[in-house]
Amino acid sequence: MKGYPTYASSADYLKQVAELLEALPDPSDRFVEALYAGFEQGRTVFLVGNGGSAANASHFGQDLAKGTLSSMSATRRFRVVPLTDNIGFITALANDEGYDSIFEQQLRNLAASGDLLVAISGSGNSPNVIRAAEYARSIGMTVIGVTGFDGGKLKALADVSVHIPVDDMGMTEALHGVVFHLAMCRLRERLAAAG
Repeated sequence: MKGYPTYASSADYLKQVAELLEALPDPSDRFVEALYAGFEQGRTVFLVGNGGSAANASHFGQDLAKGTLSSMSATRRFRVVPLTDNIGFITALANDEGYDSIFEQQLRNLAASGDLLVAISGSGNSPNVIRAAEYARSIGMTVIGVTGFDGGKLKALADVSVHIPVDDMGMTEALHGVVFHLAMCRLRERLAAAG
């Protein structure tokens, strides 16, 4: 299957993971700073992606909403909307308007200037993610692009880029998950320190 290379052994796979993580410039710094600034300003964070990236969007959305809390009684919280999770709206849009519109049209209902879009695409070229990013930019949202391979169109559209330069979709999605968990941990620490 395209985008899923084979590995001779588990050790080879884990060696590649370690090498990619070691070579990765700390993209989480700007990523965490952008998310924290949005939090401080009371902005909403929207997340989009397809397939494994949709699962990462849903998971990271839950991590931002709950995982960043130091206490369940905390009053200051991230406002987070994974646009991957409204199946009724997604299927209505896909059926009536086309799959490429499923995220852009949800943003038209919900987003405002100053909000953030975390756009996740392994290839960086998913048409529905690109349309969402283009719309987000057009209304003054901050676009955070999370990509693999060569970054595709999304990397060029992003205000903040988290790029895993590997031609392996599974590896890309797995390492995006690592970056998301790291961001959650760092944000939880900052929110706890801020009281």
